[in-house]
This record gives sequence, structure tokens and C-alpha cells, in this order.
Amino acid sequence: MSGVVGNWRVELIEAHRNLFQSSADFPRAAEGLPECGAGWRDLIDRCCVRIREALETDGGTFRFTQIKEKYASIRMYWAGRLSPEASARVEKAIDLAEARSAVTCEVCGEEGRLRGGAWLTTRCEAHSEGRPPIEHRSGLENIHLVRHFVDGRRFATCRRYDHQNDVFVDVDPASLGIEE
Repeated sequence: MSGVVGNWRVELIEAHRNLFQSSADFPRAAEGLPECGAGWRDLIDRCCVRIREALETDGGTFRFTQIKEKYASIRMYWAGRLSPEASARVEKAIDLAEARSAVTCEVCGEEGRLRGGAWLTTRCEAHSEGRPPIEHRSGLENIHLVRHFVDGRRFATCRRYDHQNDVFVDVDPASLGIEE
């Protein structure tokens, strides 16, 4: 994924053509062309590799319909027909990309923090443009709370994003003072 920063989106699409709907002559017009800063290109590429592995293992059809920044992290939307197993692997790849974007500067790709101001951004100190970091309760860094229903009962699943290993680690919600 090297090259001129201005062409990183085209390089990404060319590297993962099977995941994007595009004309061979006009990759810049591809559906799903990332609408975010170059600092997130590596995490998008990682996500694409994971999705391609899921498709190779479990089969199905997939294409990105939109990739953009929203509320200071990446959002990835897609269409296709996948087995439940492949769908779960694709959603996990997208969840990991979203979690990584929340701690990665959208401008340069270095470690970043959520910052406030007129709008939320994830930026390193060098690219913060004077925006103050958003403070959070200690111990709740990189926590992703997922609420879901099983057999009519509501459950909360907590995961902490491990930036160094790019994985989720399950966390007991009670240990964080979160009620189900």
C-alpha cells in the first residue's frame, strides 16, 4: 500500500478489486471509495484482507457500498450474500477496523485520541489543531459495549480493544460497574 498519498484510495481498490464495485477504467468512481483521511488506509487494508480471507474460506458475495468517517471513527457499509459464518467474520473485521480507527489519527495513522470542538475527530497531538481530548472515565478506555437479546432476555457483552494486537478481549461488564 505504498505510493503517492493522493492515490491511496485507488491503490486500495486495485489491491482489493473483488470487494469494490468499479469500472476497470475508473477506480476513482468505485462504489465504496473511502471518504476519510489517509491515516486510516492501513486499517482499511487490514479489514479488506480479513474480509477476503472470510470469502475464500466461507464463500459468498460481498462489496463495499460506503466507507466514511462518522463521529470520529470509520463506518463501513456493505451489500452481499454470505453464510452466517462468513457474515460473522466480515462483521468482526469491520468492528476491529472501527475500534482501531477510534485510537488512530485519521491524518497520519499514528496513535490518536478522540477530540472535541465543532465536531469530533480522532487525531494525534500533532494534528489536533488545538482541539482538546475528550476525557472519559478511567478504566473504560477502548471498551465496546454490545447489548443484545437472547431468548427474550437482554444481555450486555463487553469487549476491550487491544490496539497492540489488533484484537478484542472479552471483559466482564460487572467488573466495570456496567449493569446488564
